[in-house]
Amino acid sequence: MASRPRSPSLTIAEIDPEELAAFQAGIRQRYSNEQILAELTACAHRLGRSPTMKEFAADPQTKVHPQTAIEHFGTWNAAKRAAGLVPRRFATRDELLDVLRRLGEELGRTPMARDLEARRGQVPSKSLYWHMFGSLANALREAGFDVAVGEERLERAVVQGAALARRVGHLPKFIDWASARRDAGPDSPTLTEWQVYRMFESRRGAWATFQFLVRRRLLEEGVDVGSDGSLGR
Repeated sequence: MASRPRSPSLTIAEIDPEELAAFQAGIRQRYSNEQILAELTACAHRLGRSPTMKEFAADPQTKVHPQTAIEHFGTWNAAKRAAGLVPRRFATRDELLDVLRRLGEELGRTPMARDLEARRGQVPSKSLYWHMFGSLANALREAGFDVAVGEERLERAVVQGAALARRVGHLPKFIDWASARRDAGPDSPTLTEWQVYRMFESRRGAWATFQFLVRRRLLEEGVDVGSDGSLGR
């Protein structure tokens, strides 16, 4: 005679809470916190940005399920914060400043915009710092770094110079900058050609010194720059 199937509700009701808790703890121990954080970081490297739950779950090289990370850290965003992947829309000012301090300790110097770009997906973007603090330099000062005003302007000039070089296909000349600034209009955040020139006017070959810095930045970004200043295609 066939036995009657047991009621699922009765089965669940019979579960011993302490036994269940012990079992769940054992399941969680399959992965350590360090292993989960390593999986998150590796996924971010592959994507080039901080992964969403869906992206993390879809990554064929990831061994951990998002729910496992949540069980260990409480929430998905808490897990990403622990991995140094600060979720943009949830990042607080204190979290952003802590990221800069940790990065400064890692580098042994004051972080720069290019350091954030080199770690894209692992740390907040420089645009987020500009949005929250008005500029990266302001954020660095608030984080306790000594940043001179001139350094911020020089970094801004080099970033704008690299962008202009990409547009015109060669290291920007004085006339290229003047033309681009004129086309951008009076309300443009682009520095004027004279503002850039005066940063180096104490040096012989002031504009060439600026072009040298732009060239170095482009090379760091993987752009080929010829001896004549032309950019590789």
